Amino acid sequence: MARWLAALLLVLAAPGARAHDTWFERLPASAPGEQRLALGTGTRFPVHEVSVGAASLVTAQCRGADGRRVALRTRRDDARALRLGVRVAPGTALTCYAQQATQELTLAPALIDVYLDEIRAPASVRQRRAALAARGLPWRETYTKHARIELGAGLSQPVPLGLDIVLDGAVPVEGATLGFRVLRQGRPLPQFAVELVHAGSGRGVWLQTDDAGRARVRVPLHGDWLLRGTDLRAHARQPDAWESDFVTLAFGVPAAPRLL
Repeated sequence: MARWLAALLLVLAAPGARAHDTWFERLPASAPGEQRLALGTGTRFPVHEVSVGAASLVTAQCRGADGRRVALRTRRDDARALRLGVRVAPGTALTCYAQQATQELTLAPALIDVYLDEIRAPASVRQRRAALAARGLPWRETYTKHARIELGAGLSQPVPLGLDIVLDGAVPVEGATLGFRVLRQGRPLPQFAVELVHAGSGRGVWLQTDDAGRARVRVPLHGDWLLRGTDLRAHARQPDAWESDFVTLAFGVPAAPRLL
């Protein structure tokens, strides 16, 4: 175990990714049963740099273990994050999630390989990118961002997002194994690159889902963590273009019990 922890911590010391992810952050509450969240975008977890804007959201709600859904209400929209809130019975475990409307982007040629490296794009994507570049075609992409956060014990159930990360059971304590699956349109997404990032350092370790869309990893530290990934693929309807889905799952890992 000691050798494994040392190896993983060495990996966590590697430079973090710079893709523009969108994620939830849990904020201090002012009353029992209140949950306050910030939803923003940044180049490196856990620092939000730009708000998503309330008008960009097509979904923003929470769900309890009983399946009951409650909408996240906007409290205010700051420059760096959208402030959201929900009120439930004290001690209620929730999963909250949001999806932004599809947007478009273009990339300068000098940034394309940087982007592909940051999301750990597979060989098939790189080969198609090279073929398009050889034809002198510009980079055109439409993307959708999906964010989720577990509050409390965590709920191991899919939510209505186009790309979703679902934990296998409750959030583990530090030192235990974290298991999860990735679903695209409700179906397992195999051979998909996911990064696990620790808020304390902003550093991460990359994983890959198996043929069933699942992955497992031990979590060496308590605190706030983020799972992040980008599914980039050829556009289904626009020749020579790309489409992508970004996904994040935020959760807090409790400290392991200490022996007296």
